[in-house]
Amino acid sequence: MAEKVEASVTEGESTIEERDREAMREFEEGLDQPMDEEANMLKNMNNEEGLSMWMLLRLSFQSLGIVYGDLGTSPLYVFYNTFPDGIDDSEDVIGALSLIIYSLLLIPLIKYVFIVCKANDNGQGGTLAIYSLLCRHAKVNLIPNQQRSDEDLTTYSRTLVAEGSFAAKTKKWLESRHSKKRALLVIVLLGTCMMIGDGILTPAISVLSATGGIRVNNPKMSSDIVVLVSVILLIGLFSMQHYGTDKVGWLFAPIVFIWFLFIGATGIYNICKHDTSVLKAFSPTYVYLYFKRRGRDGWISLGGILLSITGTEALYADISYFPLLAIQLAFTLFVFPCLLLAYCGQAAYLVTHKEHYKDAFYASIPESVYWPMLIVATGAAIVGSQATISGTYSIIKQAVSHGCFPRVKIVHTSKKFLGQIYCPDINWILMLGCIAVTASFKNQTEIGNAYGTAVVVVMLVTTLLMVLTMLLVWRLHWILVLVFAIFSLVVELSYFSAVLLKVNEGGWVPLIIAAICLLVMFVWNYVTVKKYEFEVHSRVSMSWILGLGPSLGLVRVPGIGLVHTELASGVPHIFSHFITNLPAIHSVVVFVCVKYLPVYTVPEEERFLVKRIGPKTFRMFRCVARYGYKDLHRKDDNFENKLFDNLFSFIQTETMMESDSNYSPYSFNHRQESRDELIRNHNNNHGGNDNNMVMFSSMVDYSESTIVPADSPHSAMSFSQNYTVEEEEEKEEEEEDELEFLKICKETGVVHIMGNTKVRARKGSLLPKKIAIDYVYRFLSKMCRANSAILHVPHETLLNVGQVYYV
Repeated sequence: MAEKVEASVTEGESTIEERDREAMREFEEGLDQPMDEEANMLKNMNNEEGLSMWMLLRLSFQSLGIVYGDLGTSPLYVFYNTFPDGIDDSEDVIGALSLIIYSLLLIPLIKYVFIVCKANDNGQGGTLAIYSLLCRHAKVNLIPNQQRSDEDLTTYSRTLVAEGSFAAKTKKWLESRHSKKRALLVIVLLGTCMMIGDGILTPAISVLSATGGIRVNNPKMSSDIVVLVSVILLIGLFSMQHYGTDKVGWLFAPIVFIWFLFIGATGIYNICKHDTSVLKAFSPTYVYLYFKRRGRDGWISLGGILLSITGTEALYADISYFPLLAIQLAFTLFVFPCLLLAYCGQAAYLVTHKEHYKDAFYASIPESVYWPMLIVATGAAIVGSQATISGTYSIIKQAVSHGCFPRVKIVHTSKKFLGQIYCPDINWILMLGCIAVTASFKNQTEIGNAYGTAVVVVMLVTTLLMVLTMLLVWRLHWILVLVFAIFSLVVELSYFSAVLLKVNEGGWVPLIIAAICLLVMFVWNYVTVKKYEFEVHSRVSMSWILGLGPSLGLVRVPGIGLVHTELASGVPHIFSHFITNLPAIHSVVVFVCVKYLPVYTVPEEERFLVKRIGPKTFRMFRCVARYGYKDLHRKDDNFENKLFDNLFSFIQTETMMESDSNYSPYSFNHRQESRDELIRNHNNNHGGNDNNMVMFSSMVDYSESTIVPADSPHSAMSFSQNYTVEEEEEKEEEEEDELEFLKICKETGVVHIMGNTKVRARKGSLLPKKIAIDYVYRFLSKMCRANSAILHVPHETLLNVGQVYYV
């Protein structure tokens, strides 16, 4: 009987302890509330204005230079890569043309222009943009730093799924395990890595194919001279990147426009002159006859046919520059017809001149326009390469924002267009890669095989992401999604199987590039997530901070200390490490969190959230600066001044709200009594420790007053308190005193306190983990830019706090 009583007493004590722990947890959260109210005050409305028909046509014209440069230069090398060993039968040309026609119809036109391009993140395209869209509709982000207040952003658009729907089941399945989230990220990174590979292969094959036309009039010219000319053009192209496209961008659209007119007109000329019967290739019957006649060789030739749709992924990635309708009009009414005419014209020429399979494009051009065509072709190749290179910079920037790539230097090349950027480190890596590929292969065939492998992998990744987008974002019926998936995968897997047969003929190049990039991205993201988890678990209790009293148990020296942290709530471990090693801290402390959200941009007026931590006597604040993956830290943005402007505005708004609101003594006292009771219970259950009593009593003495608005439910049972004129004046004097105090502290000096952390693998970790963290990540962290450089923090105001994280 005594044992039962003792057991019941033990159970009762454990229940009380659990209840107290839960109450303490709620109490802790109450000390550092999310910034929902502050976020609501920043909401604004954005209204899109309709475009006139004239403006739409003008934008459609301009889109030619940015969006279609890569796709438009494909006729330079498609037939050569389709028939690298020569043409045996004229009917093979008709079959290949039929495959090209339906490839252009099914993939770029139907799938991308009218379906995939609609899956954009507020106009932003690409694999990382779709991933951001999915992160807002499902909890798949590996860094859980999002808060409820982030969803109030005007750019944080999302749709809610109904309980029990197929979308809800898919969302639950995707969120159920951490391994599924990581697998999704790996798929996204794979597509991103292949796009980076495009940044190397596109300039190589485009410029080499364009300059190869020199040999048409000079057959005895060595191929080494063509390669040398291509390398010189590539060096010039990459060396001019730091000037940006703003100064020469106005030339892009006219060059590509003239190029499409040239190839379209040449196509009509060749059809009429050589063989009009090639138009029968519009019948899909010739696709079947082609494979029946050529067998395995016909299937392998799909690797060359695939090159006719290269540039499609660049089209999707570049849709942010123009309205979707303008891009659709440009492709449907101009680009698509010109490409069809160009390929039909080349096919008509090859039917009667099978021996010219290596230089079909230039050989089919009338002699009178040969040199103008060569010049325009070279210009179009450079424009297409430029668009791909700029797109690679943008992809790297997005990857950095998602915590998937080391921090690199990003330079703005235009004051007018903020999206035009330049990455010096990435630029030279791309240039060396292009030169290496061009000089090593020396011909279009192997480079084309490599290019095709990269393109088809990106298409497969986009298809998989589109399936999730259709289910979670568009909430389409699963049958429609299944039809889209089957339709896309059948076509793209056919191409994929063909390029796999050419892995040893150049197809290995993008695989090596992707493997290196994927290793870098995955290791960087893995350690970034582990660092964030370490900071979350090692953050300091707010009750401990408030228990130190207004002076924090230290000497408060004049000045402002900006403590940078990854945490949007709580006190970072570096702060406790700092104050336990130094006996002083600044008079004003601001915890600064710069975080990136899965949105393309955060409006300037909604970027900063400011909140007071603890009572006013502590002079402690939290500031969260939110950025999208397209936002950049410009040197002339003056991050520090904007932070203080928002801090001063917060104090003025806070005082104004206190003046306009009614205090609720009942609510405040009730909360105070509850806290007193909580503290007594906590101390009784822990032996009545005097130190605990002192710590918690000081916390209650300095606790923050609760403001209850007039329309709150508590106001019905609270005492209404009307301020007198004298009290209003006192409030204004307090506000002026605090603002004046902050300005004096700012003039005295601002110090940025940042963590200089080193990451090490724990003892007993597996060998791959040790290699990834202790060697790969350490090397990358030494090569990348510091956070202080990204935020343009003056070196003389920087104070690094060294720490070692074992993960």
